Formats: sequence, C-alpha cells, structure tokens
Amino acid sequence: MAAKWYRLAAVQGHAAAQYNLGLMYSKGEGVPLDHAKSVIWYRLAAEQGHAPAQFNLGVSYDIGQGVAQDYVEAIRWYRLSASQGEASAQNSIGSMYEYGLGVPQDYVEAVKWYHLAADRGYPKAQYNLGLMYANGRGLPQDFLQAHKWLSLAVAGSPALDPKDLGDAVGNLDQVAERLTSDQLSDAQRLAREWLAAHSKS
Repeated sequence: MAAKWYRLAAVQGHAAAQYNLGLMYSKGEGVPLDHAKSVIWYRLAAEQGHAPAQFNLGVSYDIGQGVAQDYVEAIRWYRLSASQGEASAQNSIGSMYEYGLGVPQDYVEAVKWYHLAADRGYPKAQYNLGLMYANGRGLPQDFLQAHKWLSLAVAGSPALDPKDLGDAVGNLDQVAERLTSDQLSDAQRLAREWLAAHSKS
C-alpha cells in the first residue's frame, strides 16, 4: 500500500514520494528489488533538489548500482547534497578526496569535508576524522584529537555498521595506548565538551 500511494504522489512530481519510492525499489520493499528503477526515482527527486535523493544517487554512481560506476558523477551529486548540509554527503566527499576517486587525492580537502560532517554529529565522519588525526593525514598527527573523535564515533555507535564500530573501538584502544593518563583525561574532557556543546536541547 505504501508503494501504491508513493507512486501516485511520485508521478505528480512530489520529490519526497519519488525518493521514498526509490528507497523501496533499492530494498525490494513492497515492490520487486530493482536498482535501475530506484535510480530513476532518485534522479527525479534529486533534480528537484531533494538532498537525500541527491546523496543516494551519488551512492548509486559511486558503487555502480543501477547505473555504470562513475566517480565524477558521484561526486557531482554528493556536492549538490552536501551544499544543503547533508552530513552523509559531506563525509562521502571527504572519502573521495582521501582515496582520489573522481578528484585528485587531497588529504587536506578530505579533512575539511570530514570535519564538516563530524561537527554535524555524523559518526562515520567522526571515525574518519579520528583516523586522519591518528595517522597525521592532511593535518599534524594529534592523538588527543584522534581519541576525541574516535570516542565520539563510538558513542554514536547505533549509526555505525558493526564492522565500522569494531574498527573504531580497536583504533580507539590503540590511540589510548599512545596517551599518558593526563592526556587521556584531556581527550575525554574534549569529547564531553563537544557533546555538551552539540547536544540537542
């Protein structure tokens, strides 16, 4: 029934309904699983400026699902979504710069995008930013900041998939071993202060 009503609204040009119909096709919920059809509906919503649809269309191009893999096209849609404050898209742009996919590899630019998404409370970006600090990529190596961001990522664990959560916990433990007890206290304080400043009232 949901698919039926979404379709009625979608064919009338309702962007959110087009996006939701795309989601249903991507998951095979209420309709047959069909990534090509999900891309069609994502695109219709994305072209109307629907930020989550722009992100999902970017993902489709990024991984080559429902369309031919095209990193340049992926980052174009990520940018449109990110410009509307979509943290998932900002994180994905950071990843494209970190690994040089569709853009020249640029750790400084990667850090910039990870930071934007991390400051919005996006755990995957907090994890990525923590790793950049731990490895000194795009900024000076800083285990205090690495611990702060990795611990924030772990705190947001419901939003991380199990593999990323396991990796984040493992990396957090490794970074903690590089800190003195005083530095560890400082890192934990920084994380608490960030959470207090960014808690939703």
